[in-house]
Amino acid sequence: MFTARTTVRVALSAVAGLTLAACGGNGQAGATGDPTSTTTPSATSPATAAPSDTAAPSGEQMKIQITINGKRMQATIFDSAAGRDLLAQLPLTIDMTDHGAVEKTGPLPSPLSLDGQPEGADPDVGAVGYYAPGNDFVLYYGDQSYFPGIVVIGRLDGDAASRIAAMDGAVTATVEPA
Repeated sequence: MFTARTTVRVALSAVAGLTLAACGGNGQAGATGDPTSTTTPSATSPATAAPSDTAAPSGEQMKIQITINGKRMQATIFDSAAGRDLLAQLPLTIDMTDHGAVEKTGPLPSPLSLDGQPEGADPDVGAVGYYAPGNDFVLYYGDQSYFPGIVVIGRLDGDAASRIAAMDGAVTATVEPA
């Protein structure tokens, strides 16, 4: 005979099981549970959708303009605590260095909130990110694998990633609302 307490336990166990199954079962990135696996958006998904290993946008998205060496590009910043904190710091001029031929990084004046963010991320080419341990704004133009401390806060628009990839070495970026 089931008691009310047993019924609640069974229901909670079922919900927990479904939640773990939907998340890959082990808390790692990717639906397969493989930390190197990534989920590629389908052809019908919007270009500004948050990658699967980041907190999903919950409201308005904001366009920013990034100017490097006189070349203007746009990016979409997702509605997250970190994204809102970045927007509150604009406009910015950021001296950025190149790391591993996959990303340009530069320090922000103040840390961004990590509320609602996973421990790390596997950013896609074209991601706009924040590297929490270094307090760095990051533009990903190459394939960076999962790393703790990475927070994906947005997406470069159009061909911006390939334009940034063509820029050798250190650059200075002006980041402002579009």
